Parts: sequence; structure tokens; C-alpha cells
Amino acid sequence: MLILEIIKAVLLGIVEGITEWLPISSTGHMILVEEFIQLNATAEFKEMFFVVIQLGAILAVAILYFERLNPFSARKTLSEKKNTMKIWYKVIIGVLPAAVLGLLFDDWLNAKFYNYQTVALMLILYGILFIVVENRNKYRKSRINTINDLTYRTAFLIGMFQVLSLIPGTSRSGATILGAIILGSSRYLAAEYSFFLSIPVMFGASALKLVKFGLSFTNLEIAILLTGMAVAFVVSILAIKFLLGYIRNNDFKAFGWYRIALGTLVIVYFVLTSTQA
Repeated sequence: MLILEIIKAVLLGIVEGITEWLPISSTGHMILVEEFIQLNATAEFKEMFFVVIQLGAILAVAILYFERLNPFSARKTLSEKKNTMKIWYKVIIGVLPAAVLGLLFDDWLNAKFYNYQTVALMLILYGILFIVVENRNKYRKSRINTINDLTYRTAFLIGMFQVLSLIPGTSRSGATILGAIILGSSRYLAAEYSFFLSIPVMFGASALKLVKFGLSFTNLEIAILLTGMAVAFVVSILAIKFLLGYIRNNDFKAFGWYRIALGTLVIVYFVLTSTQA
């Protein structure tokens, strides 16, 4: 029993660690994976589990970028500390749209749109958009290549794109990366800024749900939660490093084609399942 549940936690942690950072929709993958891997637990604990593994994923970003995003580092000069604070100002501005609208509409949107049809449609739609945008940018040079080039206005507009990720299947990283590229950002900066935006957004969402569900668990449940969190953390570090290395010499079209294939697979699987029922 314990070993089987731990194995499930490991597999789910791997899926979360990969899909949270690549622009391929963690929801799209989870809706499929949950068809085959179900924790033997209550619905409330399952929801808590997904909050905790998401927290493991975001801790990876916080640790990877800790020095760069720490405005109080003793290693930094006064000028460097001021520049670090400017990064945070741009992150806060970029987070505001999703934070406000997320608090108001996140539960409603999930209740209305968390279904395989919406998830599959968003996977395919944004897959097509990635391919179209990359083809359009093939012979264009990015004008925003560093965080210093990013204006507060552009940061806010990228934050508006992040709002789109409230619809299941869109992908938070996918929406922000796509928006940043459309607005003139380089692929590398688009990915990094997406990571920065995720810190307050995902920490905030996790904190709210932790307060909602509390921290009263059995020893078995604690073991499952810690396993999933640890795996998501390690895999997230690998996924982030892979993505940043990959886009130095490649575009996002491969992810676009992958999204289209996954969205099609989701539709085919659930249509076949429903006809056999």
C-alpha cells in the first residue's frame, strides 16, 4: 500500500516538475495522467497533494535564482541591489492582472472549463499560435533582450497575457512566454521572466490552499506529500535548465507541435472512452 502510493507520488511529481515549466500545460498532462494514476485518497487530500507538488516546483525557481533575485545580498553593490529591486517591481506589475482576476474568477473558471474539451482546445490553439508567432519572428530581431530592456508597461502587458492561463489547458508559462515574444522579447528573457512571475503567483496560490485545507495529516499522507514535493523540486531544476539551454539555439515550434499532438490525443482518448462506456 505505502510503496504503491509512494510510486504514484513519484510519477505525479515527475509530471509536475516537467510540465510546470515547459510551455506544454501541466493541466493537460494531469488530466490524462489522472486517468491512469489515482492516489488512493480523498478528493480533498488529492487537491492538497497537487498544491504541495506545485510548491516543490516553485521552490526550484526560488533556489536557482535566489542570488539574482535577492536584493539584500552582501555580495552585491548598492547599484546591483537597486537593479534587483527593479526586477521585483517589474515582477509585481506583471503579477497584478493574474493575481486580481485569479482571486475573483479562478474557482469559477475551473468549475466551468476544467474538462477535456477545453483543455484539448487550448492545447491545440496555443500550439498553433506558437508555430505562427515563431514563423513570423523568423527574420525579426528581438528588441527586449535583458530585464533592463523590459519597461514597466511591457511587464504589465505580459501580465495580461498571463491572465489567459486561468483557462485550463493554456499553460501559465506558455501564455507568458508567448505574450513576451509577441511584445518583442527574446526567447531567453521570455522564459526567465515567466519563471520570475511564477514565484509570487504560485506561492500565493499554494499559501491560500494550505490555509484552506490545514496541515492535519497521517504519517502515510505526510510521506506521500513530501515524496511528491521532493521529486517535483528535483525534476523542476532539471526542466528549467533544459529549457534555458534548449532555447539558446532553438525556437518554441517543437513545443507547439507537441501541444497539438497532445491536444489531439486528449480528444481521441476521451471520445473513445466515452463511446465504450
